[in-house]
Amino acid sequence: QVQLVESGGGLVQAGGSLRLSCAASGRTFSRSGMGWFRQAPGKEREFVATIGWAGINTYHADSVKGRFTISRDNAKNTMFLQMNSLKPEDTAIYYCAAANSGASSTRSDQYKYWGQGTQVTVSP
Repeated sequence: QVQLVESGGGLVQAGGSLRLSCAASGRTFSRSGMGWFRQAPGKEREFVATIGWAGINTYHADSVKGRFTISRDNAKNTMFLQMNSLKPEDTAIYYCAAANSGASSTRSDQYKYWGQGTQVTVSP
């Protein structure tokens, strides 16, 4: 069993930065692939970034590539999403998720555990 709690969301102006954190409980975090997804009002949830268990393999959606960076600290059971050059279209609830395996994945159906989400709002 893994419990995930996101933090770090908030209101920021376009061009600003935020750093999201995902704190995990349970012994399997260090062996789990992890991911960030987001859902904007009226839209479907979409993939943002993913990282494998060792923190070596990462992949970012084209819409955030070059602006967002996913990372993890297995010693602290925590995953991060550094978000720079934020745009109004990045406004969404951001969710962290733990995968069924140690591999990274862009597919939401590969994730077994989900956090409650943290709101990110980017003003023009």
